[in-house]
Amino acid sequence: MIYADLHNDLKFLEGENSFNDKLNNGSQATVLERPDFLDAYSESVANVVEDVSPAVVHVSIKRGMRDRRGREMEVGGSGSGVIITPDGYIVTNCHVVEKANEVDVILNDGTHCTAMVVGKDAATDIALLSVGQSGLSAIPMGDSGKLRVGQVAIAIGSPLGFQSTVTAGVISALGRSMRSLNDRLIEDIIQTDAALNPGNSGGPLVDSRSRMIGLNTAIIQMAQGICFAIPVNTVRWVVSQLFKEGKVTRGFLGISGQKVPLPTKVVRYYNLKKESGVQVISIVPNSPADKFGLHEDDVIVYMDENPIGSVDDVHRLLGRESIGKPVNVTLLRNWTKIEKLSIPVAERE
Repeated sequence: MIYADLHNDLKFLEGENSFNDKLNNGSQATVLERPDFLDAYSESVANVVEDVSPAVVHVSIKRGMRDRRGREMEVGGSGSGVIITPDGYIVTNCHVVEKANEVDVILNDGTHCTAMVVGKDAATDIALLSVGQSGLSAIPMGDSGKLRVGQVAIAIGSPLGFQSTVTAGVISALGRSMRSLNDRLIEDIIQTDAALNPGNSGGPLVDSRSRMIGLNTAIIQMAQGICFAIPVNTVRWVVSQLFKEGKVTRGFLGISGQKVPLPTKVVRYYNLKKESGVQVISIVPNSPADKFGLHEDDVIVYMDENPIGSVDDVHRLLGRESIGKPVNVTLLRNWTKIEKLSIPVAERE
């Protein structure tokens, strides 16, 4: 009886193995006959994650506040960051480290480092940290001026404290504008559908070649697939100012704008140097732009003979050295007529 049971068990196992072999053979045949085009996409995303993850960090902060009874208490917060130089400089969002008493950075390998805030810029929601380490993995920076709607975008960060979380999607739109926490307008924002959650702030948005193209900064509550990142060209410029001076001193015209394509006929007729300009979408009352004749919907194409193709071009020309001097603005009015204005540059408060 025992022998019969053993014999039957052996026959069952032999049949099971034979059936598994058939399944495996069938699966292999299916893969060979019907290759999945998503394999290349999956491989690309996986390679990017391997390249970039060592440069992504978790940022943990402690800040003091008062409770309803006025008693002092300490609360924690967290976000993400990305290493941009091998000697330990890290970029994150300004709102992640705002009013922080202590900033702690956790590297990808689990190492804890105390971070110093080198500088913050609330106008672009960018902050620069330093952990005083060397030999770290730094992320390469791309060129956000060459981005195209529809291209792959990959976000890496620490949403809700889950370190090295990866989401992928596409660039949904370019040239968006949004308000920072201090109610200043951040311009030329990247919109993506790569899912972001609280804690993703300050992490990198990267392309399929492992280059940073943006700094993840915000989501729209109660919406799905609408997330925003600060373009890397803006990050690069702001970080250079924070590294030198610990802050960004800007000239101020009193406008907010967005990049817009120019009609081909207009570009050719006026022999413009760029195929895009910056359209004025709002003007601050009593600002230099308001006082000296700039209108909403005007499209700026030159400033002091420098061609203007994006909001970044305007920012670069409104640095510290421009304050107190007039800037000659060449603009398109009603999309057809060229006008020139001289506008004195004030200092942004």
